Amino acid sequence: MNVSPENGLSAQLVNERSVATETRKRLSQYLFETVPTVRQSDYEAQGWVQDHKLKRSVVLRKLKPHDELFVDRVWAAFSRLQFPMLNKEKSFSFGSVFTVSSQGNGDTSFDVFAADEEIALIVLCRSVETPIASSFRQEIDAIQAWRAEVLRSLRTWIPGRKVKFILATSNFIMSEATLDRLRGSDIVHMDEDTIDYYLELADHLGPAARYQLLGSLFAGSKIPGLETRVAAIQGRMGGHIYYSFMIEPARLLKLGYILHRHKANSELMPTYQRIIKKSRLKSIAQFVNNGGYFPNSIIVNIEAGARGLPFDRAAATADTEARIGVLHLPQTYRAAYIIDGQHRLYGYAGSHRAESDLVPVVAFLSLPRAHQVDLFMQINENQQAVPKNLRNTLNAELLYESPDIREQTKALKLRIAQQLAERKASPLRGRIVIGEEKADALRCITIDSISLGLDRGNFIGSPTKAAMKEPGTFYRGGNEPTRKILLPFLELSFAYLRDHLQAQWALGKADGGFVFVNNGIEAFLRILSDIVDHLVALGEVDPRTDSTEEVFAKVQPYLDPLATFLAGISYTTAAEFRRMYGSAGRARYWRKLQGAINSAIPEFDPLGLAEFRENESTAFNADAYRMISGIEKFLKADVRRRLEDHFGQAWEKQGIPIQVLKEATAIAIDKNYDKREEADDVEPWDCMHLINYLQIFQKSFKNWEVIFQDRYTRPGDKSGGWKDKAAWLQELNRIRNKVSHAGTPVTEREYNFVVAIDTWLGLHDEQ
Repeated sequence: MNVSPENGLSAQLVNERSVATETRKRLSQYLFETVPTVRQSDYEAQGWVQDHKLKRSVVLRKLKPHDELFVDRVWAAFSRLQFPMLNKEKSFSFGSVFTVSSQGNGDTSFDVFAADEEIALIVLCRSVETPIASSFRQEIDAIQAWRAEVLRSLRTWIPGRKVKFILATSNFIMSEATLDRLRGSDIVHMDEDTIDYYLELADHLGPAARYQLLGSLFAGSKIPGLETRVAAIQGRMGGHIYYSFMIEPARLLKLGYILHRHKANSELMPTYQRIIKKSRLKSIAQFVNNGGYFPNSIIVNIEAGARGLPFDRAAATADTEARIGVLHLPQTYRAAYIIDGQHRLYGYAGSHRAESDLVPVVAFLSLPRAHQVDLFMQINENQQAVPKNLRNTLNAELLYESPDIREQTKALKLRIAQQLAERKASPLRGRIVIGEEKADALRCITIDSISLGLDRGNFIGSPTKAAMKEPGTFYRGGNEPTRKILLPFLELSFAYLRDHLQAQWALGKADGGFVFVNNGIEAFLRILSDIVDHLVALGEVDPRTDSTEEVFAKVQPYLDPLATFLAGISYTTAAEFRRMYGSAGRARYWRKLQGAINSAIPEFDPLGLAEFRENESTAFNADAYRMISGIEKFLKADVRRRLEDHFGQAWEKQGIPIQVLKEATAIAIDKNYDKREEADDVEPWDCMHLINYLQIFQKSFKNWEVIFQDRYTRPGDKSGGWKDKAAWLQELNRIRNKVSHAGTPVTEREYNFVVAIDTWLGLHDEQ
């Protein structure tokens, strides 16, 4: 390690045996303190709470301040990346004049030191609780002032290392000018997403994740001692030159980089790879260590520059399209982007065979990123299907500069959705599922639903292949000018909705949530488009020339009654809105929002609203009939199964009232009389009506209590007699009779009742 006790460094590094314990402490969101029991109340007055008791003392805990928590996560990320040298304390000195201490004292100071045999990292951390913008001039100037002193100390202590200064930030909105100044000062920026990415990657890859970090920090820098020559075959495929060769995984790991679909790689867009799966990696590593091998090629793209790669053609090679020779690979980090085969390659990372095995590689040269994405999608379409949400994310990049205007505008909508998910300024950050993220109660909005809302609105327009046939209200002649004005407008609009509907915002798609879900977001986008169309028609705004703030200021008065309407919706009506899925349901949700604004501002009268209101008297019927049919189908299967499970072969005799069985049998005889094929005959059970299930439930108290009570007692019907608890079927049967006769409208109350039964029985996935 080149460190001796007298050099001033080793005493300030965490002991190797203590790294695992220290990492666990750093990753915890709590501070812990063990104090005598008699002092417990003093600490509790300062915000500490009891964690657990010991014999003569008590262990207390308190949430870490946000800045300390972030510093600890940064430290833990480099620990998980297996850096053997890490600072021990919150203060660290370089030489005799420079002190590194934790943030929070008003001074610009470093927080994390991490080094290995090749590199040393000096990290300054900055964190705030709520997102703000900052130019970081003080921090940049201070790093530049200290750089020479730090480098002199490091050359004395651990010579031969490549050094990088890093500014790690949490909750800061970074302008392009600030990012440019950081790059110009040779300072790497890592935000909280990047830190989380390396923690996640280290969890999957262990020490192999450092290759990804090296590729990011030192892209284009020389890799010391790397042998660059490989025997190769040169050929052409799809109009591109490629090389086929064999190489040791250890060499390719140093050259390689994976464009993971993650916010941490946003500067390298478009990105397209899935995060490596830990379980799959372990199985591959075990397979390799047990002597297994992979005959299929790893596919890479090598950044070769304008001149390509040197290729020494063998003299004896025949004059054919395929040529044999020696290829000279780049001797730089992040020279080879892994298009296919990341698991096979990284499965070797911890194997003793990484230096000796040879893996087959097909290498293209300098493929444009969009071509890499296209190749990745082609490979995966024919192997493991690319999920729809990931395809949407990739198409946002792949089609953005397509010569086909229809594809361009499709990509624009997808990119806007993607940036609403990723930008720190976006209120929907963390609420939209991107790439292969897992959905949950709050992150439940898909890119597809936002794209659909934009598509059905008039923000962008109606394109043909060659031109924008009918430009939308925000269209400024191309994707980028349009995105730059439309995206901030949408952010302001969604921020308004969030701030005025805090209860809904907190629910997401949890029980009672109906606004910040897919059909709600799509409807809101459509109503925003309607409002802008109305204002443009009045001559009050022109988004093609007005600023974002000017447009939103005119839109806001129309959002006020909308927010009031949504905030006042009851739990029962909210359930109805949740069930408005499918094209008809989503359109109805949108029309309801139009109606809410129209009631407050009559001059806002979008095309088709009046007709919708005229037909709404029977608008519930079709959806109610569909749900009741589904409930009948469910009862037919579930009630029979329960009777058979309890009574066995005697289920009809003991489970069905005799009069019901007689009537069903008579109907079955009539239906079967004219059937030519016996196989087409129906059973009496197939001829049950909805009301018959109620009669079965009420055949006897014993049958109800043992067979049906737990499943068919509604949560709000715990009181009353046993026959009363199944009476909901009586009401459902009455509504069924209404929807079975055309022209008899189902009321909103009746529709809500059907929705409640359908939801309670769990017959449909909720939005």
